[in-house]
Amino acid sequence: MNLDIAACYSALKTRDVGFDGRFYVGVSSTGIYCRPICTTRTPTADRCRFYAHAAAAEEAGFRPCLRCRPELAPGVAPVGAMRSVARWTLQRIESGALNEEGFERLATEYGLSSRQLRRAVVAEFGVTPVQLAQTRRLLLAKQLLTETALPMAQVAQGSGFASVRRFNHLFRDRYGLNPVALRRATGASQPPGVSLQLAYRPPLAWPVLLEFLGGRGAAGVECVDGEHYLRTVRLGPHRGWIVARPVPRRALLQVDICAGLVPVLAELMSRLRRVFDLDAHPEVIAAQLQGDPRMDRLLGQTPGLRVPGAMDGFELALRAVLGQQVTVKAATTLFGRFATTFGDPAATPHPGLRFYAPTAERVAEAGVQQLIDLGLTQRRAQTISDLSRALAGGELHLDAGSHLESSLQRLQAIAGIGPWTAQYIAMRALRDPDALPASDLGLMKALGATHPRQVTEAAQAWRPWRAYAALHLWHSLKSGG
Repeated sequence: MNLDIAACYSALKTRDVGFDGRFYVGVSSTGIYCRPICTTRTPTADRCRFYAHAAAAEEAGFRPCLRCRPELAPGVAPVGAMRSVARWTLQRIESGALNEEGFERLATEYGLSSRQLRRAVVAEFGVTPVQLAQTRRLLLAKQLLTETALPMAQVAQGSGFASVRRFNHLFRDRYGLNPVALRRATGASQPPGVSLQLAYRPPLAWPVLLEFLGGRGAAGVECVDGEHYLRTVRLGPHRGWIVARPVPRRALLQVDICAGLVPVLAELMSRLRRVFDLDAHPEVIAAQLQGDPRMDRLLGQTPGLRVPGAMDGFELALRAVLGQQVTVKAATTLFGRFATTFGDPAATPHPGLRFYAPTAERVAEAGVQQLIDLGLTQRRAQTISDLSRALAGGELHLDAGSHLESSLQRLQAIAGIGPWTAQYIAMRALRDPDALPASDLGLMKALGATHPRQVTEAAQAWRPWRAYAALHLWHSLKSGG
């Protein structure tokens, strides 16, 4: 990835938060690499080396700064639908894809050879997929050592290492730091579970994000309490709950995570970043949407509006199908019935969290009549049954990093899933920033359109960020804007 050296140094001098996570600077005189917002004295230009990813800085021999903590930097979001396969691959790697499956299988999902996909990653980030994965594990371990009191074995496991010995060796070799000494220096001390920070590029319209998630959440699975977002989480055999809240006057979310989810922290944190859309670039998005008088007004009313993601692809797809041609309230009621019927009970200290969301496997085992008995039509029950079986059988993948085009084609091959449902799933589960459910009645009303074609035509100027424009239009209907 070619970086504009002059622009990077200018951003470094001004500590421009808009560039946080978009590049890293290695300082030749100290051997340390930093985020562009680091508060240390700005080095002279001749001592700076700029890198597109933390892994590239580490591959060049630099160690992470203990002050600005590169592990907290916001990630790199896709800039368009499949515009860069490498960035979608990065999302899968940061979710721990290479911890459990080989790179060959990851490449197969994209319909590419491993060599082709590796070349795309190297061209974009300057390092191999294995180096990206290793840096991600090390930086997560560094965060756990700094912010928690987890035993070393849990730090190693939670950050994706197969053994404590391997973790200790790599940590000392790469960073020149002793994990135990770093833990003593930070003095981290916490009760069972962990509380970690997630950074973002401001602004963040947190109240609006909470309103969207809470208004569509199933009672018992997720809820909003003041400025706190709570939900149950199931990742493979690991179960638990999280509570997220903003840190006052800082571009950070604080997330409390129960002890049962510690072994899957890498995947959990990656999913949480997508749920809250923390890797978005508000300034870049706003610059593209500006110029349309309607968007200019909405951007001013709600700066930092995000596209809420999904904790689980099936959960989001199920909600989308249940929401076809009914009100949000009705869809939420139906999903609540699914959670009660197919979601396992959850024991949490939070009264609002009582169930885990249903899995594709559980719903796939149910008969169509059992789904009808929950209040569905025959056709919708059959659609959900087909969708569940496709996901449970591995014929369909609906998580960020899945191949966008093939996922959409497979989705729409299921009877009862049309463009609106597919685009809504692409927007929230597949994380396509240019997704547009053009036939949505709310979007048509907000634009004064009488046909989906008019929505598509009006939205051409907003590419590749049409999903964000859609969120602004939906919010305008609630706010009277």
